[in-house]
Amino acid sequence: MAQAFFITGTDTDAGKTSVAAGLLCAAKQQGRSTLAMKPVASGCEMTDAGLRNSDALALITHSTVQLPYSEINPYAFVPAIAPHIAAQEAGVELSVADLHRAAQKVLQQQADFTLIEGAGGWRVPISATEFLSDFAIALQLPVILVVGVKLGCINHALLTAQAILHDGLELSGWVANVIDPHCARLAENIATLQQLMPAPCLAQVPYLVVANAEHVAEHLTSVVFNHTLSCLSGT
Repeated sequence: MAQAFFITGTDTDAGKTSVAAGLLCAAKQQGRSTLAMKPVASGCEMTDAGLRNSDALALITHSTVQLPYSEINPYAFVPAIAPHIAAQEAGVELSVADLHRAAQKVLQQQADFTLIEGAGGWRVPISATEFLSDFAIALQLPVILVVGVKLGCINHALLTAQAILHDGLELSGWVANVIDPHCARLAENIATLQQLMPAPCLAQVPYLVVANAEHVAEHLTSVVFNHTLSCLSGT
């Protein structure tokens, strides 16, 4: 049975793409077909093939279903700034309707495991009137939250979880992704999150000097695929 999730984070650089690529890698290792999309990306580089984003390329690397780059990352911008500002500077109008249409092309592939990755945190504007969270609401996919574990993450995680639930979406679970190797009282912070978060902790990813998908997948496979996601998605 095909599974699809929207993956978001507590903040920029929470590790959404590292976790997403790790999930794809883990699914691939279990013989599942995989596909992921990052519809909006800033901080892209110009190449001979056009604008390319490192996060989108990482997702493509671990997707077994191959689509043109333009369908994986239809909105690519050079400056590493808020998407709505980057779009405005590029003369591009972002809308939930357009993002939703683009996402349908990916979801229609019916890969065994599909991820749609957001940008930044949950309430990121894409225009003066719409947010990326509105796009997630339109998709009606269950949400995986990547918590970038550092000082302040408890507040960020609880507020984000509250917003996701308030928006009427299912929070399938969260991944504790340690991004600060010097985070004081690390175990206590994660324990507090486990106690207070309104959804299960799917996995804990320690701080990795080399956070490639294969290394991240080692911390995701048994917990995520053998138990939590399969249960929550009804398979």
